[in-house]
Amino acid sequence: MKISKIDDPTTQMIQQYQNGQKVEDKAPDKQVSGSLAPTEKVNLSTTAKDVQRIKSEIEKLPEVREEKIQELQAQIDKGTYSADAEKIAEKMVGESLLDNLS
Repeated sequence: MKISKIDDPTTQMIQQYQNGQKVEDKAPDKQVSGSLAPTEKVNLSTTAKDVQRIKSEIEKLPEVREEKIQELQAQIDKGTYSADAEKIAEKMVGESLLDNLS
């Protein structure tokens, strides 16, 4: 799914960070008097922390589900595998509609 036209500056900064780009702060520059400059601080919301945790768990999963492949291969070898053409068509149409909407 493709999301375009994001006007929220926070979302834009998150996307820049995820893409490894330099994050540009569009907030106005503030003059700091004296030698004490504020330190940078990042506070992640609970949702952001959950997303990071889930993302790291997903990255641990294998790209290929070997047990599923072996099961399907056994069905094909035995001649018992059958594909439901109606379900395949529904998926294709659904994905096509989603592509057209985004």
